[in-house]
Amino acid sequence: MQTVVIVVHLMIVATLIATVLLQKSEGGGLGVGGGAGFMSSRGTANLLTRTTAVLAVGFFLTSLFLSWLASYDRKPSSIITPASQSQPAGGATPLAPPTSGGGVLDSLKKSDEQQNQPAPSGPQAPRSQ
Repeated sequence: MQTVVIVVHLMIVATLIATVLLQKSEGGGLGVGGGAGFMSSRGTANLLTRTTAVLAVGFFLTSLFLSWLASYDRKPSSIITPASQSQPAGGATPLAPPTSGGGVLDSLKKSDEQQNQPAPSGPQAPRSQ
């Protein structure tokens, strides 16, 4: 389903870009200007304006639908605890914090402890781990 909507969205985007580039330049912008081309009548300008508006609405609708589709089955997760220790269903919070040492806060605490160790007094041989 999502692939079909993405393909339709990309087709709308390509058509919208082409439609905007076909429009007549009013202020000497990137377009060729007021030359006598195959699209120089006033009715064509109205058609291109309406087509641009319809394509813009289609672009916004497919964008909103894609964002809704992406978040439809998303489950809440925590960035502090690993995925294996995520909160239980129902929104209940655990009584005690996880103590396995796999969380982001624990790894930051370990790296902070390693940085706060006193500097060695002289050169030392490397240790194998």
